[in-house]
Amino acid sequence: MVSLDDLNAVQKLDRSGMANIIASFPAQCLDARNIGLRANIPNSFKRKYTNIVCAGMGGSAIGSDIARSYIADEIAIPVLVNRNYKLPAFVNGSSLVVVSSYSGNTEETMSAFKDALARRAHIIVITSGGYIKELACRLSVPVVSIPSGLQPRAALGYSFFTLITLLSRIGVIGDKARDIEEAIVGMEKLNKTVLAPMVIGKKNVAKDIARKIYSKIPVIYSDVDHIDAVGTRWRGQISENAKSIASGNLFPEMTHNEIVGWQNPKKQLKNLAVIMLKDSGDNPRTVKRMNIVKKIVTGLDVDVIEVNSRGKGLLARIFSLIYIGDYVSLYLAILYNCDPTPVDRIAYLKKEMSG
Repeated sequence: MVSLDDLNAVQKLDRSGMANIIASFPAQCLDARNIGLRANIPNSFKRKYTNIVCAGMGGSAIGSDIARSYIADEIAIPVLVNRNYKLPAFVNGSSLVVVSSYSGNTEETMSAFKDALARRAHIIVITSGGYIKELACRLSVPVVSIPSGLQPRAALGYSFFTLITLLSRIGVIGDKARDIEEAIVGMEKLNKTVLAPMVIGKKNVAKDIARKIYSKIPVIYSDVDHIDAVGTRWRGQISENAKSIASGNLFPEMTHNEIVGWQNPKKQLKNLAVIMLKDSGDNPRTVKRMNIVKKIVTGLDVDVIEVNSRGKGLLARIFSLIYIGDYVSLYLAILYNCDPTPVDRIAYLKKEMSG
């Protein structure tokens, strides 16, 4: 097994430079905010909407998921993330549809975009190019252009911070400048002190977690209130970067069904490792449920790894967990002797679908 503290070995496996991309993520987030501030959005978008639907897939959709969770206590209208070819039937002329496709060529998102046009919804496109940008420009739909050249999952800063800034600009939510600054500064500090490759041994939180879940299937649990999308991000990053299957569920729902499943098949249970994402804003009753589940699972000789959010504000806490998870997926890839960047099976599927 590769030593995660052997920087030469890590660099040799990370041929496409995912470590550098993750290290520069705070700078990406700042750039994304500035793009959102500069974007040319007509004043007509400053209006009351009955709902907001964010259309996207994979790495382009996760930013919308995080936004939905982050603004849930503030926004008075429904916010839905649509991962499908068609939009819900309720989308109409009083809806705001944000079309998010990093490549601009995502099949499902192109279809949803055309559906939004047919429904006469108010549409904003966030993309780096492709057919969606071409069509939007042709039809005078506002396009917010983000830099190309990244894997969609590595462009989370652009899919989230650009979106949040746009929603603030059109009056859907309040100003988030201070929250964004705290989140970025917090990630910069985390990178330097406990996450970057040069931080060695158990001082590196992400390396330590990666070692603990190596050769096991991680099961990621979190509270449903504000950290649900963070769990989704962890699972996606572990799958795409480490090429490792990952599972997960949410509290309190899992205590009404999945908790019973922690019984069989007995031999395979020891191949699992639980990661509990915890936040200071978790519901106290949910925290009690988490502790009970931890007691049950550890009684089965299954490791339970608790990862606590860091920071004061909600946005900083959310992104502290995301940043830790991104680094965990990087280091787990190295332990599996994988280059984190290529996603050959997604490329294969797209090729097969194009036939």
